[in-house]
Amino acid sequence: MNDLSSLLEALDVAQCGQQEAVIATVVKVEGSAYRRPGARMVIMPMGEATGTVSGGCLESDVSKKAWWLTATGKPSMRSYTTGEDDDELEDAELSFGLGCNGTVHILFERIHPQAPSLVVDVLRAVKASGRDAALATVIGSASERHVALGERVAISPSSGVQVQMRERWLATAIAEDLQTVLDVRRSATSTYEGPDGPVEVLLEYIAAPRRLVVFGAGHDAMPLVSMARVQGWHITVIDARSHFARPQRFPDADEVLALPLEPLPALATMVQDAAVVVMTHSLTQDRHWLGQVLQHAPRYIGQLGPRSRSERLLDELPPSLREADAFARLHYPVGLDLGGDAPHSVALSILSEVNAVFNGRAGGMLKHRQASIHAVDVALDAQEHRVKMIG
Repeated sequence: MNDLSSLLEALDVAQCGQQEAVIATVVKVEGSAYRRPGARMVIMPMGEATGTVSGGCLESDVSKKAWWLTATGKPSMRSYTTGEDDDELEDAELSFGLGCNGTVHILFERIHPQAPSLVVDVLRAVKASGRDAALATVIGSASERHVALGERVAISPSSGVQVQMRERWLATAIAEDLQTVLDVRRSATSTYEGPDGPVEVLLEYIAAPRRLVVFGAGHDAMPLVSMARVQGWHITVIDARSHFARPQRFPDADEVLALPLEPLPALATMVQDAAVVVMTHSLTQDRHWLGQVLQHAPRYIGQLGPRSRSERLLDELPPSLREADAFARLHYPVGLDLGGDAPHSVALSILSEVNAVFNGRAGGMLKHRQASIHAVDVALDAQEHRVKMIG
């Protein structure tokens, strides 16, 4: 189960029991930190927590403080320093002396079972639709007379632009920048000039759970499906051989389909922006499914097998497919060079490459990376304010 599913499950439990809950969200990171803006926890009345906002060092304190920090019903901000111990800090308990040299800013919000919550509505819409969203949250305001901490604007897959903000002109400007965040698939921070001074806003890109379509229901597809399930992906397995394509063989898959080698009308929607792996071990099936997939718009295509075999498959397909946009996203041989030939090793190699592609990385060793582990921020000028993309 991924973060989104587990968080929503916890909120469902609270709502069914007519209980309040607290959502703690990382909204800003300075220096090094394990998790990035958008990481969330849900804390229940007895302190039970779901999700993480760090590598495990902050969660206990976050759970303990969540309820009294939101006792007034208003959102509250707390900052945690993970650098070296500093006896001069005014609030020493917020310095964890971990040597990570970072500061994590966390927004705490009380969620009432009967009251509307834009953040919860957007998360539910992303999960239900399988489509991305963008959510803007005020994380700093010079004065709360006009703009308060926690006010929001969203672009939801189900409802379009939604506004929980008093200043409509500001909401309009934020909505424009949210669309950019949605287009480039990266979160950002932005500072706007408000009537009482600067207003800092987190523009959060909320990605839908990734989708994996596996063509091939052989034995080596099983660990691939199981490992993708651990990451919370939506998984579809397709094979023309009905004795292979059986739900009992793939209990971790969302769909297991036995389909004839014919054009599939629903394929365009099925593979849109998804990761596709073709691994039937059948030249006839691989040729058919690869040819079909190349006509659509997946985000990643992996073809199992030696390079010479994949080239043979491509030579047997219409030459026009080499000019298709999807051809640039075709990876063969599939996977990263991790070594090992056992099914689980192959599955790890494939999923590693898919993750690298989706995260815009080359998949090399971090010891050789000169820049920060997280992507370097890129500053973009946007009309009268500054937008800084978050890696």
